[in-house]
Amino acid sequence: MQSVEKFSILDLHVHLHDNYRDWLEQRLAQNQGTHVVTLNAEMAIQAQKNPQLAALVRNAEVVVPDGAGVVLYARSQGKKVDRCPGIELAESLIRSAARQGWRIFLIGGGEGIAQSVAAQWQAQFPDLAIAGVHNGYFDRAEEEIILSQLQTIQPDLILVGLGVPRQEFWIQSQRSLCPHATWIGVGGSFDVWSGTKTRAPKWLRDNHLEWVYRLYQEPWRWRRMLALPYFVWCVTLQSLSRMFEFSR
Repeated sequence: MQSVEKFSILDLHVHLHDNYRDWLEQRLAQNQGTHVVTLNAEMAIQAQKNPQLAALVRNAEVVVPDGAGVVLYARSQGKKVDRCPGIELAESLIRSAARQGWRIFLIGGGEGIAQSVAAQWQAQFPDLAIAGVHNGYFDRAEEEIILSQLQTIQPDLILVGLGVPRQEFWIQSQRSLCPHATWIGVGGSFDVWSGTKTRAPKWLRDNHLEWVYRLYQEPWRWRRMLALPYFVWCVTLQSLSRMFEFSR
């Protein structure tokens, strides 16, 4: 594997690559186990307050710039980077899985959501090997069944939609069961894929305003959205601190 540049942000790092799908395809082909973290401003702020989450992000094999705040800050520091939404990265890997014969396992969403997504994908990609499906609401007994299935099946691609940071910690604690798999936390993507929710129009996404649409859809998220201005404040302080140190 070629070395990949890392960009530091709030003591975390983001991997910079022209094509994350190709990079992950190469890792899958070489049986290199991978935890993919899709970093946005909200997760970065959570990591500021949660040392365990910060350590997890720093130790992940692949950290992609999912959020607009992360991308805009990187660009302000002279980095050439485009946003890589986790939902789009996962979709591209689903298409790759259908071509390559990789087996996938879906965990997340409410009752019947993941099953609906699996049926839609199977209809769209007849060659797609869906190795297992389970919703994201499981007790300890159900979790043991999921873990047993993962250990037996050894899927290649595992999509986990349990919300941040629960999905990241769950992946961290269970990935040794499938050490050669690529694990991705996909948040609420199952709801979008099933049609339960919709993504922002493309023009909003292209202008880094997807968060506005999410707030419109779910106004109760306003407290979570406070992470965005706080993120701007934190990275501004970080930049000023570095400028001061450089000038000394």
